[in-house]
Amino acid sequence: MSTLGTSSYADTVALPEPVARAVELAVRLGFAQSCRPEHGRLLQALAAGATPAGGIGETGTGSGVGLGWLLAGRRPGVRVVSVEREAELVHAVRELFADVPDLEVVHGDWTAIHEHGPFDLLALDGGGNGKQTAPADPLRLLTPGGTLVVDDLTPLTTWPPTYRGAPDTGRTAWYDHPALLTTEVRLAPDLSTLLATRRH
Repeated sequence: MSTLGTSSYADTVALPEPVARAVELAVRLGFAQSCRPEHGRLLQALAAGATPAGGIGETGTGSGVGLGWLLAGRRPGVRVVSVEREAELVHAVRELFADVPDLEVVHGDWTAIHEHGPFDLLALDGGGNGKQTAPADPLRLLTPGGTLVVDDLTPLTTWPPTYRGAPDTGRTAWYDHPALLTTEVRLAPDLSTLLATRRH
């Protein structure tokens, strides 16, 4: 989720079809906080590695833009589960992707994702979703070798990382987790993503 992410999609013509549909929905709903294209392309590439046995999870569906990128990248038969706490958005995205197989959009806070894992790929997105306070448990939510994506971070410039002058424990929790190998990928001068793989 990026604060002005929806406005970063100037033209939907070149986008994968599910992404274009979701961007148009975001514009209609006035939903500004879609994931940016840089992050979306990463999600699309990572989704291609998920298997039917593990599948893909997402928290913070929003208007479905990030979900659209995941759908554009996944292979046939790979299930996708996305959790959203706003009922109106859940209804809108279910309607938008009603024709898409192996997709479930769940109404609830981010913890509802626990009932559907573990996943080969889990994208932690949106507000209040296990990225910082009481972070998600990768041992419960990821298959061995599975990947966790933590989006919408400011690029790392110092170690240990800080945010607004204080230790960035929301970031270091993933680096320090004994079950994970974690790195940061800078997607734009002002945007980074953490990628963490669960150790076998």
